[in-house]
Amino acid sequence: MKQYYQMKEKHPDAILLFRVGDFYETFERDAIRASEILGITLTKRANGSASYVELAGFPHHAVDTYLPKLVRAGMRVAICEQLEDPKKTKKLVKRGIIELVTPGVSYNDNVLEYRENNFLACIHLEKKSAGIAFLDASTGEFLTAEGSFEYIDKLLGNFQPKEVLYQKGKEKLFHELFGGKFYTFTMDDWVFTESAAKDRLLRHFETTSLKGFGIENLRNGIIASGAVLQYLDFTKHGQAAHVTNLSRIEEDCYVWLDKFTVRNLELFGVINDGAKTLSQIMDRTLSPMGARLLKRWIALPLKDITRINSRLDVVKFFYKKEKESLTIEDEIRQIGDLERIISKVAVARVSPREIIQLKNALIAIEPIRNFCLDSGNDGLIKIGEQLNPCLNVREKIENGIQADPPNMVSKGGVIADGVSADLDELRKIAFSGKDYLLQMQVRESERTGIPSLKIGFNNVFGYYIEVRNTHKDKVPEEWIRKQTLVSAERYITQELKEYEEKILGAEEKILALETRLYNELVLGIADYITSIQLNASLIARLDCLLAFSKLARENNYTCPEMNDSQVINIKQGRHPVIEKQLAIDEKYIANDVYLDNDNQQVIIVTGPNMAGKSALLRQTALIVLMAQIGSFVPAQEAKIGYVDKIFTRVGASDNISLGESTFMVEMNEAASILNNLSSRSLILLDELGRGTSTYDGISIAWSIVEYIHEHPKSKAKTLFATHYHELNEMEKSFSRVKNFNVSVKEVNNKVIFLRKLIPGGSNHSFGIHVARMAGMPKSVVKRADEILIQLEGKQGADDLAKPVGEIAQQREGYQMSFFQLDDPVLLQIRNEIKDMDINNLTPLEALNKLNEIKKISGI
Repeated sequence: MKQYYQMKEKHPDAILLFRVGDFYETFERDAIRASEILGITLTKRANGSASYVELAGFPHHAVDTYLPKLVRAGMRVAICEQLEDPKKTKKLVKRGIIELVTPGVSYNDNVLEYRENNFLACIHLEKKSAGIAFLDASTGEFLTAEGSFEYIDKLLGNFQPKEVLYQKGKEKLFHELFGGKFYTFTMDDWVFTESAAKDRLLRHFETTSLKGFGIENLRNGIIASGAVLQYLDFTKHGQAAHVTNLSRIEEDCYVWLDKFTVRNLELFGVINDGAKTLSQIMDRTLSPMGARLLKRWIALPLKDITRINSRLDVVKFFYKKEKESLTIEDEIRQIGDLERIISKVAVARVSPREIIQLKNALIAIEPIRNFCLDSGNDGLIKIGEQLNPCLNVREKIENGIQADPPNMVSKGGVIADGVSADLDELRKIAFSGKDYLLQMQVRESERTGIPSLKIGFNNVFGYYIEVRNTHKDKVPEEWIRKQTLVSAERYITQELKEYEEKILGAEEKILALETRLYNELVLGIADYITSIQLNASLIARLDCLLAFSKLARENNYTCPEMNDSQVINIKQGRHPVIEKQLAIDEKYIANDVYLDNDNQQVIIVTGPNMAGKSALLRQTALIVLMAQIGSFVPAQEAKIGYVDKIFTRVGASDNISLGESTFMVEMNEAASILNNLSSRSLILLDELGRGTSTYDGISIAWSIVEYIHEHPKSKAKTLFATHYHELNEMEKSFSRVKNFNVSVKEVNNKVIFLRKLIPGGSNHSFGIHVARMAGMPKSVVKRADEILIQLEGKQGADDLAKPVGEIAQQREGYQMSFFQLDDPVLLQIRNEIKDMDINNLTPLEALNKLNEIKKISGI
């Protein structure tokens, strides 16, 4: 326990898995937490002077089952191993922490999501700006950026890291800026100094400067990046040869998507249960690398038309050549997760089966390379030129590893025959032992003339020759007697003893030799990390572009025309997610949307709930976003002048945890939009202002539209869906504001949603019709109709103030027990009260009046 406490002091906040023989044990508070999370038995044991200590454990071979459960529960897990063979020491076994597994740092396949990156983020906070770094230790991807707090918040939303590091003492500032939704860990101040960070980066990359990475002027980014590597050292993951590059996230290269937009457009997560995300609909990738890259592309759409068109050209090629695409798809399926396998090679955690998968991947790359080179497409030719089949690696694996090895080296049978003469000899001894002993038995029987002679084995003195008492006079002198039985005697010989030493030591020697040869092979493959990582990156890119062509073919998408104009012109656009969730016999109603900076900058969209206003807004943004990641789009035709920012204010809810009302959330999002406008922004505002009173809401909505329209520099293209029909008046005063409505048809007091966008405003919301369709009690709907008629000035106020009893009598499921107003006595009492002038009534008159009412009621 003293040894345990020494280890626990190093990582007091982590659950310590303490290796004891064949078990990992946890103690005290760790045991209580582990038993709750893992569902294992909590026991107690005596502990010297202490009365008892809590204990919970599991077999060491089950670590891959239990470790992921602890990490997914948000635990940091320190693994303490036995560092020496217990058989070789008479003292306490030497132990040490070999690894600290956290949500952001793990190589365990059961912890990692194979189609998602497992990013660890680090933020360095200054007074007015910050630096950020993202590292996926499982793939070697390392990225950095710096900028305003808002930009850093946007990147956190885009990359969704599993763990975020920041400086001790800045907890309050971090939570104010980024909230409390991330799993976080704080590090010491010295880690966040420029000199310490720069020194750690230069040591890792073995360079004299950071100019080659294009980040030498990113002071905050450098500090965040260096701190990430310090954290790898802290968690015992210092082996990071697969982290070969540090890339800068260029803010100017990508479309601005803030966290509100990412959430509102449901790019990666859904707001309502049962819905699907855009990434789920678009993901037709065949490899884990492709799936991870697709999410990155969706989070970071391009602004560079040349790069966008380069992607579209390849998608067009695959779209037209379906047969050839299927051939390449078959090869990509063979590749598997090349990126994570080569990362495991770098940290020497790769299994023999993964090495075979690496070989199969390299074999599959060759036909892909040849296809790309022969395609005649410039984009594919560039990919083909960079693909490297790494024939040396393939040859090493083919010659060095068995075709179907076990998953662990310790199981044996990993290294191929012919690699090592010593290994072949040892295997011959270990696995041909029975034949040798049988030959020896026959030979000695013939030599001595003892027909019943047999060779056996026991744990006391190993191999022996057993001779029945009837033949013991024939035993040669050189045999040594070891045991006397009732009817026989057992002997050993020098030859048998030598063979025993050979055969018993062979298995141990085989394992040691196989392990050494395997490690040498892995070390040899590590020389090709950069080439294989490039292969993985290119295959991921190819996989994404193939997926886009498949998506386009399945869903009737068209190739968008990207240009640098200020016009968005979408003909017959559809929502890519909603159209996939409709019933088989239901067709999505497509719509045209035209926006520019000169004539139709702001479109006010009115129409009832459920008519499709929100879907129209979202589909416009999604079509633009899909086009700018290089995908075909769900439209008949799309000509898109690229956008640099997409803002949305779509649907709001209370943020109770931060004490913010619906209206406060709305205003936060709207403020973020108005403070970051540009002339190429696309803004979607849905029902803005409904979180407050009607007149407040109308005033704010009007003012915001006016601000966007009258902005001196930035004429941002805007779609504004609203219930406030008063906003239709803006068209008369503002030249670039245009009214549209989502049409409906009223038949026999029922509303049919046509879902078609047509010019002109709407002055009817049909909310009561929607309530009827939702199954609202008929009395509620009827009463709502009456109130609406009065509010619209079509009936007198007296009719609105119907007696409570009259309304309640019509309510479903109500039984009145007091105001049955068809009773003449109760009607008389009501009239007495109604005609009373309460303001001028004296106390005595009030008592008299009460007495009269009592007499009328007969009480």
